[in-house]
Amino acid sequence: MRLMRTYAAVAVFALGAAGALSACGDDEESTATTARTTDSTNTPSGAQSTTPEEPATPTIVVRGGKPVGGVTELDYEAGEQVRFTVRSNTADEVHIHGYDVSKEIPAGGSATISFPADIEGIFEGELHGSGEQIVELRVEP
Repeated sequence: MRLMRTYAAVAVFALGAAGALSACGDDEESTATTARTTDSTNTPSGAQSTTPEEPATPTIVVRGGKPVGGVTELDYEAGEQVRFTVRSNTADEVHIHGYDVSKEIPAGGSATISFPADIEGIFEGELHGSGEQIVELRVEP
């Protein structure tokens, strides 16, 4: 019985300490720092490791040869991986000027465009069949 009271006291102390620590870390900078430095080597047994999530891949929807919602602006830093998906109800080809990257899109299908952002500047992405601009790609140093 004495052992159970000791465990209960330790559990209450641990919960109180965890609450006090979480109240101290409300600013975004400390949260971001914690997320970057946490890995499986310093995670207590049974706890899940915090790892940065992959950013969502932007999707550009094309209907009748035109981008729904207008031209999509995508910003990257030099060295990052450019990645976006185009879904279209008509067959066409996406072309990124300056990078000379092209990808066919089947009617009713999609294509994911991915390449390293190794040229700085502003680049137009268009559908060759309709000649319609669908994306403006900005790569900054």
